[in-house]
This record gives sequence, C-alpha cells and structure tokens, in this order.
Amino acid sequence: MTQLSLFEPVPAAGETAPRELPGPAPAAGSGPVRQAPVPAELAEVAGRLPPTLRLGTSSWSFPGWAGIVYDRPHTESRLARHGLAAYARHPLLTAAGIDRTHYAPLPAAELAAYAAAVPAGFSFVVKAHEGCTVAHWPEHARYGARRGEANPLFLDPAFAADEVVAPYVEGLGATAGALLFQLAPQDLGPLGGADRFVGRLGRFLAALPRGPLYAVELRNKELLGPRYAAALAAAEAVHCLNVHPRMPDLGTQARDSGALGGPALLVRWMLGNDLSYEAARQRYRPFDRLVDEAPAVRRTVAALALDAAAAGKPVYVISNNKAEGSAPLTLFRLAELIARLRSRGEPAAPGDR
Repeated sequence: MTQLSLFEPVPAAGETAPRELPGPAPAAGSGPVRQAPVPAELAEVAGRLPPTLRLGTSSWSFPGWAGIVYDRPHTESRLARHGLAAYARHPLLTAAGIDRTHYAPLPAAELAAYAAAVPAGFSFVVKAHEGCTVAHWPEHARYGARRGEANPLFLDPAFAADEVVAPYVEGLGATAGALLFQLAPQDLGPLGGADRFVGRLGRFLAALPRGPLYAVELRNKELLGPRYAAALAAAEAVHCLNVHPRMPDLGTQARDSGALGGPALLVRWMLGNDLSYEAARQRYRPFDRLVDEAPAVRRTVAALALDAAAAGKPVYVISNNKAEGSAPLTLFRLAELIARLRSRGEPAAPGDR
C-alpha cells in the first residue's frame, strides 16, 4: 500500500527501536551464538510449569545476558540477528516479544524467518504498527514533518488487516501468540472523550479478521471500565495487563478490563519503581542482575497466571529488562514461584487481586 511511505521505523517517545533485524552472516571467525548451560534446577522448574504458560522477554539482543542466556558475550547486533535460535532453546524461554513491528510493518517473509528459528510450541507476542494506534503523531522531533499531524490510518481496520494482520498470520503461523495494539498516552478530549474512544476501538477490533488473538495495552487508565471490558469481550480480544507507572496495579486492571474472563491472559512486566525508560536503562544496564526486585508484583503475576492456566487458557508473560534489571532473571524467579505454588496447590492470595 502506498500509505506505507508515511511511516519510518522511528521509536515512540521514551523508547528505542529494537534492532532485531535479519541480516547477512557474521564475519568469519566470530563463531556461532550458543545457549548458555542451563542449571539443573531451572530445567527441573520448566517441567513443573503449566503446559499453557509461555514466558518470554521483549527482545533477545542483550550482550549482558552472557552466562544467563548465551554462552559468551556477543555484540547486540549479532544477537539481534543470530541469537533467537539459542534463546529459544532455553527451557524456560518459550516466548518472545517482537517490538520492531511497532515502528514499521514487516513482510511475512521476515516474520517467517523468526518462526523458522524456534522450536514447536514457541510463541511470539507481536506489536502492531503504531500507525494503527496513534490519532496524532507525537510532538517529537523524531517524527519530522509529521509531528503533531493527524494520522489518517488511526484505528483503520483495512490498513491493519492488510499490513499488520495478514503478514502476522502468514509469516508466524503456529508461532503466532498474540498481536498487541499498544495505545500510547493520548489526549482523549479531541477524540470525543473516553466513552467515544472506547466505542471506536471496539468497532476497530470487531472489524479485524477473525482468528488471531488480539490484545490491547493502554497508557490512559481512564479508558478502563465496563465499556472497555465489553468492547474487548465483543471482539474476543483481551486487555494486556501491564506493569507500568502510568497504569493502576495489575489487580485493578484485571477487575476493570474483564481480563480474567477473556480467552487468554497476557501480562507485560515493563517498568517499575516509577522510573522513566531512560532512567531505568541507565540504572540497570548491562542487564545482568536483578537490581530492584518486586516480590509483590511477582506474586500477583504468578497468581494470575496460575488461575488462567488452571482454566486451560493460553498464558503469555513478557518481561523487560526495565522491570527489575534483567528480563530473563525476572522470568526465572517468576517460574520458580509458579512451580512452587502449583506443586503446593496454593490458591491466589486475596491481596493479589
């Protein structure tokens, strides 16, 4: 579609574009990217997790994960291009986020290359292109001449179906876990207020092709409520429970979005401690250890995951390095807790709701 010339792969404000780009083979002598040895206790934990649970990080291209996920240090660009196969061999890393699609749609062939690199049972959570979800381009220099302008393809189901959904389905096949429409914080006044916005969002979701699991992630907490929950339910879509300073706690989100009644559960543990993305990046890099652990959040995520898995629903939990300091270590701790609670048959604690 000619509209694609409107978009350039620029990151949204507060984020940087992941560089998980397929590319040419590495220079001779640099050696393959291999999996780090998996401690026996983690391999044992993997065997005690619910079968419908998928855990993953929001990217896989971090040199600081040497000894955690990868056998030795590799450059970021090398991991982005060649690290996925090693990442996906870890018994606890059974999903991954693809954020690159937020900045420019990817053709089916590139998504198929990701699918070919992972084993059966692996799942991807893929961000939809931001052209679907911003009414006006942000007032930021990185958007060039478009900044502040109205986006003609905002919540346009035809554009989304052709340029986002179709390649997602064709390219990823059985590895397609969820297609995520992340809504940046927006001024709802010019859009008619929260109720009108939710109505438009519901019509957009309902008009998309049936089959994929669609998820919506908010940054405007005032959109939560019965109308939002009903719009998602009508389209068989789900709210992405997200840990982010702009949003209420997970229990409030679950209650006010109908997330617990949806066909699947999706949680993204993105950012804690009221830090900005850049502040968290500076505090936590090189992302090789847990710095600010959040045991209460971990317990809530575990309880939500166990409840959904007990009902036979697919469960996807995606973590970011900015959650506690190291995304894979966050997931390893979470997996240990889920396995322990499951083996004990412990119910979710009332306070976790």
